[in-house]
Amino acid sequence: MFSKVLVATDLSAASEGVLRCVKGLAPLGTDRVLLVHAIGVQGLENMVHGMPDFLEPPLAKQREFLEQEGFPTESMLLTGPAPLEVTRIAAERQASLIVVGTHGATLARELLIGGTAMEIVHQATVPVLIIRLKIAEGEGTVRCVGACQDLRQHVLFCTDFSETADRAFAYVKKIVASGARRVTLLHVQDRRRISGYLEHRLDEFNQTDRQRLEQLGEQLQQVAADVAVRMLLPYGHPVEEILRVAHEEQDDSLIVMGSQGRGFLAHVLLGSVSHQVVRSAPVPVLLVPAAR
Repeated sequence: MFSKVLVATDLSAASEGVLRCVKGLAPLGTDRVLLVHAIGVQGLENMVHGMPDFLEPPLAKQREFLEQEGFPTESMLLTGPAPLEVTRIAAERQASLIVVGTHGATLARELLIGGTAMEIVHQATVPVLIIRLKIAEGEGTVRCVGACQDLRQHVLFCTDFSETADRAFAYVKKIVASGARRVTLLHVQDRRRISGYLEHRLDEFNQTDRQRLEQLGEQLQQVAADVAVRMLLPYGHPVEEILRVAHEEQDDSLIVMGSQGRGFLAHVLLGSVSHQVVRSAPVPVLLVPAAR
C-alpha cells in the first residue's frame, strides 16, 4: 500500500519524533524511504556559501537512523520552498505517501515542519500522513515525540459519503487487509446545515446514513471477517464531534479522512474541518486528496 514513503524533515529535534514513527508503517508495506529537506528559498545555496554542506551531516544522521530501523533510505537536500519541493519529488519519484509532522498546539510552535504541513496537504496528489508531535520535558531537556503506535490498532474513519471520502475508504480497506483490529465509521450530521429548516428530517437522514455506514462495515468484514466495526452518527459540529470521539477512544491509533468533499468537508479545500482536526487530534491523521 505505502511501499515508497517520502518523509519531510526540517532536521530539528521535532523531526526526529516523526522519524521514530516511520517504523509503524512497515506493516502497511513500507520498505523504502525518501528523506527530503528543503532549505526554503530557491537559489539559497548561491547566497549562503557552504549552507548545503552545513546541512548534510544532520541529514545523514537522520538517514542512518532510518536505515538502522530497517528502511533503505535515500536523502535529498533541496533549495526550494518545502511544500513545492516535497510534493514535486513525491510525484516525480512516485512516492505512495508523504509523512510530515506538526506541533499543532500553537502557531508559535509550528516550525518549518509544522507550519508547512497543511501547505503540503494542499498541493499533494498522494495521501499525507500528519504526525502530531508532543513536547516532552524531562531531565533538563525538551524534545518532541510523535504520538504514534501501531497504526492498525483502531482506525477512526470520518466520512461525508463524497467521492473523496470513498477514495479515503479504499485505504481503510487496505489497512484492514493488513491486520487492523478495530474500525469506527463516523458520519456527523452537521447541526449548522440541519438545524431550523431540516431538523424535522433528522430521523430520515439518520436512517439513510446508517444504512450507508452499514454497507461500509459489510465491505470491511468482507476484507477481514474478524475486524470489529462500530458505527457512529452524532449530531453536532463536525470538528467537535470528530475530536470528541478521537479523545474518548483511548486506543485510537489513526484518523483517516478525505481532504476535500461534500458536506462538512466542502467549504474550503482543507480549511475549517481538516485543519482543525490535524491541529488537535491526539493521533496521526491520514488525509487522502481528491482525484486531480
